[in-house]
Amino acid sequence: MNAPVRAPEPPYYAVIFTSTRRDPSPDDGYGEMAARMERLAEEQPGYLGLEAAREGDGLGVTISYWADRAAATAWKQVAEHRAAQALGRERWYGSYALRICRVEAARDWDAADGPDPGDERDAARGAP
Repeated sequence: MNAPVRAPEPPYYAVIFTSTRRDPSPDDGYGEMAARMERLAEEQPGYLGLEAAREGDGLGVTISYWADRAAATAWKQVAEHRAAQALGRERWYGSYALRICRVEAARDWDAADGPDPGDERDAARGAP
């Protein structure tokens, strides 16, 4: 199990890719391509990390984090990534949505860190 990305202090950008698979099959090459794209993204300037999850029914969400909008835009233009996008539309995806967001605030917590001090601050402000 992967842990959430510990990104730097905001602001930074999140690229949210939500997709449905046409006919998920473990031997259709999708997993290998996804792993290759993750390794390729790690090599790009401004890359901060990635979180991904996929349901058994084919619904998946991948969030990649970037230092700035220019880094996120540059990733879209990488030739090998563009080829993977085309292959995804041709073979694997039934639908997808792409959202680019500027992260203005963020808070991380891990059980190893002990109690979350943000809980008390949030309660004092009336935040959920």
